[in-house]
Amino acid sequence: MDLKETCLRSEAVYDGCLLHARRDEVRLPDGGTSVREYLRHGGAVCVLPLTDDGRVVMERQYRYAAGRTVTELPAGKLDSPEEDPLEAAKRELQEETGAEAREWVPLGEFLPAVAYSTERLWLFAAKGLCFGRQDMDEDEFLEVFTAPLETLAEQALHGEIQDSKTQALLLRGYLLRQRGEL
Repeated sequence: MDLKETCLRSEAVYDGCLLHARRDEVRLPDGGTSVREYLRHGGAVCVLPLTDDGRVVMERQYRYAAGRTVTELPAGKLDSPEEDPLEAAKRELQEETGAEAREWVPLGEFLPAVAYSTERLWLFAAKGLCFGRQDMDEDEFLEVFTAPLETLAEQALHGEIQDSKTQALLLRGYLLRQRGEL
């Protein structure tokens, strides 16, 4: 069965700096029509920075939309749709934590909100870290710390780490590490 929906008409509802809201009329697989509202997002990256002793470089950052401080892995949006995700991952890791990595391992893609957003995240592990100076954005305030991967995976599993991209990447990294693949 072909489940694809076809756009018949599309309109911009809102165009902001980060998000662009759309309302589309679509043709459904059975020939009927419906409306789809969604956010267009230019894409982002998320990094699992692993130290040589098995710890992970993490961040705590206040997230206005959530109304609380959230524990996360280093991440950030692409500067443009043409930007190479690996280059964005390198930039975000350095800016937020001051770390650079000798080895980068692509760990696939993650779609955090498929029902209402086009956002796509590219996931990476970074190994062989060396630390220098952070270069955060003017409006970015965060606390960097390290913790064992196993501890963080347990926290993600039990809901103590609530950020979806961080949960997904921590658990993926933990399983790959257990298999000897990372």
